Amino acid sequence: MNVSLFVWLLTVGALCALVAVDFFIGRKPHDVSVREAGTWTVVWVVLACLFGLGVFLFGGGRPTGEFFAGYITEKSLSVDNLFVFVLIMGKFAVPSQYQQRVLMVGVLVALVLRALFIAAGAAIISTFSWVFYLFGAFLIWTAWKLIQDARRGGHEEEFEENKLLKAVEKRFGVADRYHGTKLWIEQNGKRVMTPMLVVMLAIGSTDVLFALDSIPAIYGLTEDPYIVFTANAFALMGLRQLYFLIGGLLKKLVHLSYGLSVILGFIGVKLVLHALHESGVHVPEIGIPFSLGFIVLVLAVTTVTSLRASARQERQERQEQQEREEQQEREERDERPEGTARDGSTV
Repeated sequence: MNVSLFVWLLTVGALCALVAVDFFIGRKPHDVSVREAGTWTVVWVVLACLFGLGVFLFGGGRPTGEFFAGYITEKSLSVDNLFVFVLIMGKFAVPSQYQQRVLMVGVLVALVLRALFIAAGAAIISTFSWVFYLFGAFLIWTAWKLIQDARRGGHEEEFEENKLLKAVEKRFGVADRYHGTKLWIEQNGKRVMTPMLVVMLAIGSTDVLFALDSIPAIYGLTEDPYIVFTANAFALMGLRQLYFLIGGLLKKLVHLSYGLSVILGFIGVKLVLHALHESGVHVPEIGIPFSLGFIVLVLAVTTVTSLRASARQERQERQEQQEREEQQEREERDERPEGTARDGSTV
């Protein structure tokens, strides 16, 4: 798409306005209900669809397909990131009424970081066409790593603070408890960070790692920086509400990592084929319609198999619990003297 500077500024301004509205609505700390989270999740999805319609009217079918393929891919990767957010919230024992503020700041940090990564990616691609080989190889390696992590139960591990976060905590000190939404307080005559700021830094620094696979992934679907940026922005904008909406369902998406590994591996192969084609090698290229259909199909199959596996696991756990209770009851009955009821009275 031939996007002018005016359109770029208009788009960034509109996104900033949406962020301001989101911040204004969630400025007061409170527990987010499922109804509130569901309503705003729908709002963000509708806004993304309306933007996609605008891309279709002004750019045509191909950019529209690239936007929706990128949006769905980034959204699915964001859902996987929510697993880590849950671990971070648990690690720092964030009170439920403050979690939306933490996520809001985390999303803002993510938007800024993604913008920087996107700009860097665009500059590298325009200068070095062979970078697609690196992107493709990295995505294939990431796909394999996702499978390995899924087999080890990676989402069940406890969050470990990185070295940068530990160094910041040691340098400035951390208060022993939360002080509302304050980020700094005076404690024993010294200005120290609150746990609220620490958890925000944890989520922000973790998103740097998230961007390392999401940015190459979407560049495997489109080389247009405008579509890359807007697809990432719309995928991240509703992440806070999505956290509260499907927080209880995350543990049921047991096959999500496998689905994402298939998608990242597919995009990695697509990037390598594109790089070979650009180098003059006659190889087939994978089109956007096929890519979009493949991504949607993999996510649909992953969701269905995950829910079925979770339901089967829950039935098995209930059955085992029932068997344990029956065994315990039999043992208690065998240990009671003959003619004695369960409560100890004489029959």
